[in-house]
Amino acid sequence: MAAAVPPGGAGGSGWTWRPVARDALLARAFHSCTELRGRFYLVGGLLAGGAREPSSDAVAFDPAGGQAVRVDARGGPRRSHHDAAPVGGRWLCVVGGWDGSRRVATVAALDAELGEWEAWTAAPGNCPPAGLSSHTCTRLSDRELRVAGREGGARTQRRYGSIYTLKLDSRAHTYCYKEEGCHTASRSGHCAALLPTPGPHPGHQLLLFGGCNSAEPEVAGQWSYGKIKSYPSPTGGTTCCPSPDEPACKACEQWPGVPAGASGPSASFVFCGGAFCCAVWWRNSDQN
Repeated sequence: MAAAVPPGGAGGSGWTWRPVARDALLARAFHSCTELRGRFYLVGGLLAGGAREPSSDAVAFDPAGGQAVRVDARGGPRRSHHDAAPVGGRWLCVVGGWDGSRRVATVAALDAELGEWEAWTAAPGNCPPAGLSSHTCTRLSDRELRVAGREGGARTQRRYGSIYTLKLDSRAHTYCYKEEGCHTASRSGHCAALLPTPGPHPGHQLLLFGGCNSAEPEVAGQWSYGKIKSYPSPTGGTTCCPSPDEPACKACEQWPGVPAGASGPSASFVFCGGAFCCAVWWRNSDQN
């Protein structure tokens, strides 16, 4: 366990890291980790033991029970360096990545209700990237994702990062890419976060962090108030919950060290080396 208190002393805020689970099923790299229906779904990646080919398996982790189980669904895509997003509270859409031989921009979806993988098809007018890997895919709504990052391999990469809007139709099982006119710095292996913007004209903006030499975050999209119907979690392997009442945070309620009745605690789950850990945050003043 590790704890850190930022400058400001006792009046500041603290992070305390506690182990949630350790399981061989979780030992992988370059995978995706997405919350859906109160469980975290780990898809693909390179498995432990020096694997060079991407895996096609999926693992569901229940943070309330601390258990990880392999998802019994055939036909999963072999992927690493991809990203995934929840759609409609039912589908887990896996976007792009490395399939063992090339970078792809296709979409495959796990139907969590039926426990089946579906290969979605490109809709008319689709203008896909040359190939995606180590990109981010941020949910804006159940019909729209924002994809940001480099395209293609080392010989075909542009000097800038492309931004795509990915339209999804869960009824027709189709997708359609549209390249946006704006660009970012050339990035890969970065993280993206959709954050509310305060002030007289509130809304949302998508920020990109890391993945290049720049030390500053970069805006990859802005939306006025009401355009973003729900507040999705940051992408890039981390999921945050605004309230301990949410399913993903039920395990936090049972841990010692979380003050009873503390206002505004949140949990940030991270996965590393076959283990899940959760950082529980609270204002130090709430412990008094």
